[in-house]
Amino acid sequence: MSESIDTFNSLLQLAVENGASDIHIKSDKPAFLRLHGNLQAVDMDPLQESLIEDFIFSTCPKMFIQQWHDEYQVDYAYALEELGRFRVNGFHQRGTISMVFRHIKDQPPTFDQLGHDGGSLTNLCGHKDGILLICGATGSGKSSTMAAMLNWINHHKDKHVVTLEDPIEFNYTDVKSVFNQREVGIDAPTFELGMKAVLRQDPDIILIGEMRDKVTFTTALSAAETGHLVFGTLHSSNAQQAIQRLFEFFPPEQQIGMRRQIAGALRATVSQRLVPSIEGNGRVPVIELFIVDSLAKKVIEEGSYEKIPAVIEAGKDSGSKSFNADLYRLIKAGKISKQDGLAFSPNPKALEMNLKGIFLSTGGLV
Repeated sequence: MSESIDTFNSLLQLAVENGASDIHIKSDKPAFLRLHGNLQAVDMDPLQESLIEDFIFSTCPKMFIQQWHDEYQVDYAYALEELGRFRVNGFHQRGTISMVFRHIKDQPPTFDQLGHDGGSLTNLCGHKDGILLICGATGSGKSSTMAAMLNWINHHKDKHVVTLEDPIEFNYTDVKSVFNQREVGIDAPTFELGMKAVLRQDPDIILIGEMRDKVTFTTALSAAETGHLVFGTLHSSNAQQAIQRLFEFFPPEQQIGMRRQIAGALRATVSQRLVPSIEGNGRVPVIELFIVDSLAKKVIEEGSYEKIPAVIEAGKDSGSKSFNADLYRLIKAGKISKQDGLAFSPNPKALEMNLKGIFLSTGGLV
């Protein structure tokens, strides 16, 4: 084993033992661990750039080495038998090499393990077609929540699930469903060619990963409209921002024409944030759930995106739920503190009123 692999394996073991979600590596600096959302320096000697580069060349799949030379960045997966898998991003900054490891446990989590109120999410897993978007900032647990949904499907439904990932994060063992997981660059040369093949592989459910551009999203739309259920993630902080971002994939002259198509294909958005646990040993997911019912479709078709928060408040019977409603539930259940709930609330004054037993009417929305 080379010195670089030995050094990084020891560092990754330290990170896992301490429950770190990410490991930050910068040339000529000690490593940093992200623990419960905060960065903490590791007591160690600075990591030399030559050591970091040697690790990349020793562990990066050969088909990605040219990408490293051409683009000065690379994504790949690194696995250690006793620790699990890590998503690796190597990149240049100011002419030197940096890396970030994201710890991905091999086994997909359950709703209980993540701290989710699983009922609302299992309802989404029952859709036969359409698009389900899991939204949030980087590090908000989007991939874990999506994995928990697919894990639930695997244990309760007989489906053929095909994933197209860059790189593969969670490994699924067939239970009731059959999983085929394809990694871009290894199992498929490009995302576009991989998706073209997926549609010929008789899938019931397709996991696309990140909705990063027009090509990705229009492919998801096509799959949803031909009877498939498509899971994808989106970098957005709430449902309104998510819907607006979808339309930003298209030039202005196409956006009006896309409204009916998107409203018809989208089933729900799940927007997520992580709030410190009241026990001080982790973070708890808080979600906003936007169910695309008849009223939501009308708002999307009209382009009245500013009405989406009110639609969520009015859509409780359909299963929609605001961030404040979930924060209220978690505070009342003793999972998070009132102080943290108010700090993470998009509307702390309204949450304060809710905690006092005052709830405003949502009637009159047209």
